[in-house]
Amino acid sequence: MQYASVNALERDYDSFREFYKSRLYVPESIQPNKGHRYIAEWEAAGYVTGIITQNVDRLHQKAGSVKIAELHGSLEPVRCHSCGKIWDKEHFLNGEKCDCGGVLRPGVVLFGEMLPDEPLRLADEWSSECDTFVVLGSSLVVSPANYFPRQAKNSGAKLIIINRDETPLDKIADLAVHEGIGDYLEKVAGYMK
Repeated sequence: MQYASVNALERDYDSFREFYKSRLYVPESIQPNKGHRYIAEWEAAGYVTGIITQNVDRLHQKAGSVKIAELHGSLEPVRCHSCGKIWDKEHFLNGEKCDCGGVLRPGVVLFGEMLPDEPLRLADEWSSECDTFVVLGSSLVVSPANYFPRQAKNSGAKLIIINRDETPLDKIADLAVHEGIGDYLEKVAGYMK
C-alpha cells in the first residue's frame, strides 16, 4: 500500500492518482451481495440501528443502508487536499485541480491521517447504546474497529461475531460463527420471516 499515504500523495501525486484511478473505475458488475441487502432490509425494518464499517466501497449505500459510520472514509466523493471542497470523481479521474489550485484525492483515510470525528462519534454512541452488537466479516485486529465490540459488551450488549476465521474476541462473544456472511445471514433471514 505504498500509495495509500499522505506522504505518497504529497511526494508523487501522479503515481498516487494512478493507484486510486483504478479503484474509482468500479464496474457496474460490482454490486452489493446478499449480506449487504439483508442488512439494508433489517435497517429499514428497524432491526439495525447503524453500521460501523472499515470498507470504503460504499456497497452498503448501494444496497440501501443509510445509517453508516465509515471509519476509513470512502472512495467517493473526492475532495481537494488543500481546501476540502467536494468534487465529482470525474474531476479526479480527468486529472483536474481544485479552484484553489489544490490536488484532488479520494475521501479515504490515508496512512498518516486521523480518522474522521463524526464516524467515530457515531460508532461510539451505537456501541454504547445497543442491545446486540453483530460483527460481520472482520478479523478484529485493526484498531479502533476492534474496540467497539468490546465497548458494546462492556455496556451490556450481546456480542455476535460472524467471520470465516477465528477472531481475538471470539472468547468474549455470546455467539461466534465461522461461516460466510451472506450464507449465514440468509439462514437468519429465513428464521425472521
